[in-house]
Amino acid sequence: MRTWTKEERYRYLKDPQELLALYQAISASPYRQTFHNQAVTGLMNDPNGFVWHDNKWHLFYQWCPWGAVHGLKHWYHIVSKDLVTWKNLGVCLLPDQEDGYDNKGVYSGSAMPIGDKIYLYYTGNHRDADWTRHAYTCLARLGNDGWPEKYPLPLFGSNPDYTEHQRDPKIIKVPGRDTYYMLIGAQTKDKRGCVLVYTSEELQHGWTFAGELKVPGFENFGDMWECPSIEQIGGREVLLLCPQHMTLPGRGGSQNHNGYILGSMDWDSLTFTPDGQFHVLDFGFDSYAAACANNLQDSDKAVLIAWMGLPDVSYPTDEEDWAGCLTLPRELTIRGRRLIQQPLPELRKLRDERIHPEENGNGVYALPRAAELQLDCRKGDVEVDLFTDEEGQGGIKVTYIDAAKEITVDRSGMQTRFNLEEGESRTRPLENGLFHLRIFVDSSSVEIFVNDGDAVFTSRVFPCSSEHWFRVQGDTFIRLWTLKRAVKDQFLI
Repeated sequence: MRTWTKEERYRYLKDPQELLALYQAISASPYRQTFHNQAVTGLMNDPNGFVWHDNKWHLFYQWCPWGAVHGLKHWYHIVSKDLVTWKNLGVCLLPDQEDGYDNKGVYSGSAMPIGDKIYLYYTGNHRDADWTRHAYTCLARLGNDGWPEKYPLPLFGSNPDYTEHQRDPKIIKVPGRDTYYMLIGAQTKDKRGCVLVYTSEELQHGWTFAGELKVPGFENFGDMWECPSIEQIGGREVLLLCPQHMTLPGRGGSQNHNGYILGSMDWDSLTFTPDGQFHVLDFGFDSYAAACANNLQDSDKAVLIAWMGLPDVSYPTDEEDWAGCLTLPRELTIRGRRLIQQPLPELRKLRDERIHPEENGNGVYALPRAAELQLDCRKGDVEVDLFTDEEGQGGIKVTYIDAAKEITVDRSGMQTRFNLEEGESRTRPLENGLFHLRIFVDSSSVEIFVNDGDAVFTSRVFPCSSEHWFRVQGDTFIRLWTLKRAVKDQFLI
């Protein structure tokens, strides 16, 4: 594994041509995705600034150009008309050099469109000469000409009553209120995760600290909360957050989680009252920093995209100097006391050809490089083995045991194994049994949607040349489509 010096990680990008050779080498990787957004070079992580504006969806992501390393972060800009096919627009926000408020990185945040502008709120990661960290909440304005304009001063600096870990501003406009709210993920001085709340009558100035968000019962839940948000879905309120450096039952050794709490929000007292427990958003291995579109007009649902990765881990493509992609967009609704995540209906546009798979004599089918697999499951046990060899051995095993009413995804059968300390098996109870699986396979990922969104398992996967088969056992009806390219992965910086 390559060791990066501080100078290499925080090198400023001066000319796009500096990245051309790296892009050309990366493009040859067999693990480059077909229909998922991925880094043009280097590292991609958190999705940022997700909004609908000027008749298209705008999405930005954290980008470190030089390699698979968390170093000098930028915001890279992509757009879509339908959340299916995407176009690269290039880097939008670059860190200022020397003593700028974001001199060591333009970190995560959110966006709000007003009129013909998109206001971008982000954390400026500033380091002094002695490498002391200072977090600033900064603002930039993006016009329809595509050129961003940074405001010369930050909206506010870090709160001295908390540690320097204060980041990921989420701008919120509550219906019926004139006040704007901003949530900041933070850490108390006794190392407890929390959310700070700021308010203002104006988007561009006047922000003041309103207090710490109170979440009864979750006062000691991880030592840092990243990417906080409060969404209104179907008349309910949902607190999204990423608690760090804690373990959860059934999550192996994973220390960083992305989940939600259903409840009700009192903006006057800054109290979110939970109605139930913390639930993980994704039961798979690789999903974090989920972001919802900020100005969706339909209050019965939300649209979510997450980073298909985790902090503090590595992936096989690190050796190729690139890492990271984004999940497919998901439509969020509420069913009972759970969030339901379903693939957007528009994703049917990706279907290229309906395939009627034929067995190879071993009860095994060829698995296309990019595919959608649907299984209608009748009562009884079901086993689906993905990315097996031609004999049906190895791969990712999806097992449903009807007597236990549980589904398990186990990736320990892959030839390329990674992040073993995170655990290789995840289980989800299915109170009503299993009746449907919808599986999206790409060159280096799999997303498994269970029972029309009751659960989802997202995982990176890096199959070798022999691991391109699958088999199904149980009483099921199989449908299979090849999927088209959705991202024009051109070199645009």
